[in-house]
Amino acid sequence: MSNSSSISHFLLLPLADTQQLQLLHFCLFLGISLAALLANSLIISAVACSHLLHTPMFFFLLNLALTDLGSICTTVPKAMHNSLWDTRTISYTGCAAQQFFFLFFMSAEFSLLTTMCYDRYVSICKPLHYGTLLGSRACAHMAAAAWASAFLYSLLHTANTFSLPLCHGNALGQFFCEIPHILKLSCSYYYFRELGLIAVSVILGLGCFVFIVFSYVQLFRAVLRIPSEQGRYKAFSTCLPHLAVVSLFISTGFFAYLKPPSIFSPSLDLSVSVLYSVVPPALNPLIYSLRNQELKAAVQRLMTVWFQKH
Repeated sequence: MSNSSSISHFLLLPLADTQQLQLLHFCLFLGISLAALLANSLIISAVACSHLLHTPMFFFLLNLALTDLGSICTTVPKAMHNSLWDTRTISYTGCAAQQFFFLFFMSAEFSLLTTMCYDRYVSICKPLHYGTLLGSRACAHMAAAAWASAFLYSLLHTANTFSLPLCHGNALGQFFCEIPHILKLSCSYYYFRELGLIAVSVILGLGCFVFIVFSYVQLFRAVLRIPSEQGRYKAFSTCLPHLAVVSLFISTGFFAYLKPPSIFSPSLDLSVSVLYSVVPPALNPLIYSLRNQELKAAVQRLMTVWFQKH
């Protein structure tokens, strides 16, 4: 029997069986990560530099872009390194750090998506109270609460997970350090306390999801009362992509953490993890931000100034 003190590294799941497919996955991840890094960096720079974008909606978009940058930089570079050099190892401390930052950015993103849903609800259903309910101080408090709760959540889960004795080797069935796969290595009579934390997390997540669904029901009722067809189209084009991304993020994340052990497939686990950890950071800028005319204009001004200086 081995335990966590005798394990110096973990073995991650390879993305493919052959070197050629490994290089193909490397190129795919490289393209996704570069697109996510460029798009989110442009959003952060444009919102930070343009005074016209200092509004609640763009403030939350800036925070969302920060979480996207953090999450894509936490898991993808190590997977790309392993694919390029045909290795599988990650150190014990590196695995703990990767899990902490992954949980930190993912939970912060979920909180921000919920907050952004509230922002859309107030802007459409209570436009006259928008300035009061979402003033600068209220927005700062909501963003701070999202980041602080994400920090405490990730710290609690990481500390609890890596305090468990490990009795079943060090091979993880995932391309990054994910809680369910680390729990599979733990002694069967120890991991129930982490399962309890996951259950509490699921309850909180479902509470946020219920709030999002309720908000969108109210949103759609308000949108259908808009007399202008163009106004209805604009409102739906703003809300539906948001709902689609939230649904994809929540459903795949819940499936990864709550699927029964009888459903075991490395390819399925890999696909689901990519859908909730890699795809959203690349799609969020396109869905939330770069379709917005004000933000597109700010990005164009920013790039024009940059090219003139260089």
